[in-house]
Amino acid sequence: MKTQQNYPPSLNSVKRSNIVIWLMSLVFSILLFACHRQEKMQLAAPVVQALPVQTIKNSSESTLLEYPALIEGAVDLEIRPQVSGALDKVFVNEGALVKQGQPLFKINEQPFLEAMNNAKATLQSAQAAAQNAKLEVEKLTPLVANNVVSEFQLKSAKAAHQAALASVEQAKAGIATAKINLGYTLIKAPVTGYVGRLPKKQGSLISAEDPIPLTRLSDAHDVHVYFSLSEDDFINFNERYAGKTVAERIRNIPGVSLMLADNTLYPSKGKLDMIDGQFDKQTGAITLRATFPNENGMLRSGNTGRVQMTMTHEDALSVPQEATMEIQDKIFIFSVGKDNKVSKQPITVLGTSGTNYLVRNGVKAGDRIVLKGIESLKDGEVIQPESSKDLTAANIK
Repeated sequence: MKTQQNYPPSLNSVKRSNIVIWLMSLVFSILLFACHRQEKMQLAAPVVQALPVQTIKNSSESTLLEYPALIEGAVDLEIRPQVSGALDKVFVNEGALVKQGQPLFKINEQPFLEAMNNAKATLQSAQAAAQNAKLEVEKLTPLVANNVVSEFQLKSAKAAHQAALASVEQAKAGIATAKINLGYTLIKAPVTGYVGRLPKKQGSLISAEDPIPLTRLSDAHDVHVYFSLSEDDFINFNERYAGKTVAERIRNIPGVSLMLADNTLYPSKGKLDMIDGQFDKQTGAITLRATFPNENGMLRSGNTGRVQMTMTHEDALSVPQEATMEIQDKIFIFSVGKDNKVSKQPITVLGTSGTNYLVRNGVKAGDRIVLKGIESLKDGEVIQPESSKDLTAANIK
């Protein structure tokens, strides 16, 4: 018969505590292993992003093209003296608006008055000489008829008379020249316009050979705005507007706008009225001209700005600018394949329409692109498309 061994109460308590601790450690290890395994499973299965996707469709769009421009008055003249002398008077101020025929400058006229008087005296002397020559012919004519003098003397007298008459005409021309030069001493405005800088002041000696003009006069009731197109832009320009000749295409071009240097839009529209006959060999560009009304005088010669032209594109492909990213001067989009895998690809931009890019190549109608969240995308990543809205004109605007 076995006898039951009894332990002290304290020893039984310690034994039970060890068992509890061992069980708790086992449970904790199991839980820790399960959590670690679940974490590994989560890391092994990447999260698929849900991103908005849209399908590209063709639409008719308009782009706004801008070109740097230089503004000149419809008439922009250099005012130069035609005779030399001392500048006696300056009748205008810099920047003043003058009317056609209004006096601008006065050159000392005294030397030209004396030249006029000398020309008149020369005419009187020539007329007196012609009269004497005429009398000599009249005296010799009857003597030759009576064989008193030879016919040779009469012919010589007639020749002298003709020379005297020529001297009279020469003296008259001298008077006309002196009159013209005297008139040049008063310089008048050839057109209505604005006076430029006045480098010469009263008392200055001036000459027709001076390299610097007295001033510039700009008729700015209408202004000419000059801008240039590259060869590619000019080819597109010819393709966009109907007409067999340049004149016909110009007539079909709508009004152009002018953006001023302070980024404000000039209130009046301009009309394209000239295309240069040839390209500049140095710049490879061709010059165009648009004329704008300028009744209020806001524009002056020498102003700068930007000409804006609207160009219509039929069957255009457009993508929102927010769906693109620029890397090293190239623009990229993320296209979505049939398996919802994204692919980064470059596009060639034709222009802008509102907040969208018009695309020349890189995408085609029916392609799907990612609209937002492209910053965190990687090439080849799989996404979950959220929606599939078409890129129509309504969406663009």
